Amino acid sequence: METASETQFDPREHQHMRYNPLRDSWVLVSAHRMKRPWKGQVEKVPEDNVPRHDPNNPLCPRSIRANGEVNPDYDSTFLFDNDFPALQPDAPDPGSAHHPLFQTKPARGVCKVMCFHPWSDVTLPLMQPGEIRKVIDKWAELIQELGSTYPWVQIFENKGAMMGCSNPHPHCQVWASSFLPNEPALAERCQREYKQQHGEPMLLQYARMEAQAQERVVVQNEHWIVVVPYWATWPFQTLMLPRRHVLRLPDLTSEERDSLACVMKTLLTKYDNLFEVSFPYSMGWHGAPTGSHLEEDMSHWQLHAHYYPPLLRSATVRKFMVGYEMLAQEQRDLTPEQAAERLRVLSEEHYKTKAKGQQI
Repeated sequence: METASETQFDPREHQHMRYNPLRDSWVLVSAHRMKRPWKGQVEKVPEDNVPRHDPNNPLCPRSIRANGEVNPDYDSTFLFDNDFPALQPDAPDPGSAHHPLFQTKPARGVCKVMCFHPWSDVTLPLMQPGEIRKVIDKWAELIQELGSTYPWVQIFENKGAMMGCSNPHPHCQVWASSFLPNEPALAERCQREYKQQHGEPMLLQYARMEAQAQERVVVQNEHWIVVVPYWATWPFQTLMLPRRHVLRLPDLTSEERDSLACVMKTLLTKYDNLFEVSFPYSMGWHGAPTGSHLEEDMSHWQLHAHYYPPLLRSATVRKFMVGYEMLAQEQRDLTPEQAAERLRVLSEEHYKTKAKGQQI
């Protein structure tokens, strides 16, 4: 019998581990598992009949929200304070810890909701680049405004009921906190240590090497590159990176923002085209910490966006992060290279507009 040392390694057939330098952790890649038959849970296909305007939807123009306020008749982006915030600016101090096993710290902040578009049936990939550019500008404005006070401003979008989104209207959330949350704190440590050891920001070097290899690139243009990262956990996870050294969203030039709008539209169109469904995901921006950190050397940071979509085999079969993933370590069922290839070859024309022969 041929021993493991004599067998030629094939990442598509043989399990292996890959290192994630952003989280100082490992992911198990077991691409051969895609051959197993699936008899597990099958999700419902998302509804495709979302009304353009629903007077009972609290995110629509002219609708009444839970607090009794009436939304303006907005025609672009619309920002308001979350009616059910997870963070409040005036929360009392819980007091000092009396034992290392029972520690508490104060947590203060603000939570906002931002609607992308007045129409409920128009998601980001169905918006025009100019409309997406307005979203990007508002994001940058919020980072600058809230970041003047708070050390972390997290912009994130949960798209689709599968990712916990309770309202189909296109929107994101913005949480500004008085503390550095776990994930950015980990990214802060890892990027700082990498630059100290290698003399260059980790993700700036990584983007350049991915651009040279082209093996995991999904979308790219003059200013941006989107890859399925070498260490990806979710099946069709992507990492969006600027090609030059940029610390935060407000630092992007006008040209880079236009370019970002085009890259976002292309990536999200490919996502939707993969299984011809409004593709669910959670995404968010990570940039250098703000607040008091604005006066510190943050040159080890590189602005980037994470997209974490759960779908694996089809529009109705998702990847579950359970058992081994929860109790041991992260595991994925196809290689990042396979995922990137499947996304890369997809059309840049949205399947809805192609089918209808019209522009939305």
